Amino acid sequence: MTRTGTPTAADERAAILADPGFGRHFTDHVASARWTGDGWTEPTISPLADLAMHPAAAVMHYGQSIFEGLKAYRHADDSVWLFRPDRNAARFARSAERLSMPTLPTELFVSAATELVATDRDWVAAPTPTAGGPGEQSLYLRPFMFADEAFIGVRPAKAYTFITMASPAGPYFPGGITGVKLWVCRDWTRAALGGTGAAKCGGNYAASLIAQQQAQAQGCDQVLWLDVDRRHVEESGTMNLCLVTVDGELVTPQSETILDGVTRDSLLTLAADHGLTPVQRPVEIAELLSRIDDRTVSEVFACGTAAVVTPVTSLLDAKEHIVADGAPGPLTVALREHLLDLQFGRRPDPYGWLRQIC
Repeated sequence: MTRTGTPTAADERAAILADPGFGRHFTDHVASARWTGDGWTEPTISPLADLAMHPAAAVMHYGQSIFEGLKAYRHADDSVWLFRPDRNAARFARSAERLSMPTLPTELFVSAATELVATDRDWVAAPTPTAGGPGEQSLYLRPFMFADEAFIGVRPAKAYTFITMASPAGPYFPGGITGVKLWVCRDWTRAALGGTGAAKCGGNYAASLIAQQQAQAQGCDQVLWLDVDRRHVEESGTMNLCLVTVDGELVTPQSETILDGVTRDSLLTLAADHGLTPVQRPVEIAELLSRIDDRTVSEVFACGTAAVVTPVTSLLDAKEHIVADGAPGPLTVALREHLLDLQFGRRPDPYGWLRQIC
C-alpha cells in the first residue's frame, strides 16, 4: 500500500459528499494489478493518478476493455458493507472470457474492492434522509480491465491492467421516486446472438450512445432495446427491464444477449415476499405494448446498480403507451424499498448477500 501524500481535506470531502451526484468525484486511492502472461501481480493500493499509455496500447485500437459496477454501504452502526461482490466477480470473469482476456480470480476481485473501501472508508457517506426516503448515499465502485500491450495487429494482447476506483454516489431520486419514459428503438440494436450482449464491455456502451441521443430527441429519458429482428424486448438503456402482471408475475426478458444483472437477480429472489412469481422468458414488444394498453401489465420498471429500481411510466413507439395511471406502481416501490433496506442493513439479510468490510 502506498497512501497519497495529498489526501482530500476533510472539509472538501464533506462538501463533495453533501452533493456527490454520480460519477463526478473520485476517492483518493485505487486498487490495481497487472497481467503480463505469467499470472497476476499482487494487487496494490496507490494514489489516484492519471494513466500513461503508449499510443499503440491495444485497448485504443481493438477495444479489449471490460468493467463492473457495485456499491459499498454505511449502516447505522457505522459499519461498511459490500453487496454481492462475488456475483460481480463472476460476471467480470465471463466478460473477460468473451473478449479473450485473462480471467481475474474472484478472491482478487473481491479483495481489491474490500481493501480500497477500507482505505477510503471516510468517502462512504452515511445515508441522509431526503424527500425520496431514508437516504441512499453510497460509494460506487468501478472495477475495470483493459489491454495495454503496445502493438498493432489483430490478436489478444499479452499485457493487461486491472483497476478498481471509487466514486461517491448520491440518492437517485432525492425529491421522491419519479418515473421515466422509454423510446422503443427500432433503428439500432445493442447486441446479436453470438455477440457481446451478455458481456459488460465498453464497446456495447459506445454503440448505444446514438440511440440514447435519439431517445432524448423524442422527449424520452432512456432507450428500450429490441433484438435484431425488432421482435423481442431486451434491455432498457443500461438497465434490465421487469414487468408486473395483474395475475401476480414478475416477468423479465430472457435472452442470450441480455446482461445478467445482479440487481435483477436480487429482485427475482425477493419477488415471493411481495406475492409475485418470478418468471424469465422471451417477451415480444407487441405483447408488452398490448398488455400495457389493456392493463394486464400493471407496472414496468428498470433495474441496475446505479438507480436500483426505476419506474417506467410510459413507452413511446408509434404512439405513447402509458403504464397504468402513469405513476410509479406500488409493487415497484415496495421492491425498491425492500432491496435498499437490505443493502443498508435496515432489515435482515437471510441470503448472505452482504459482506462486511470494516
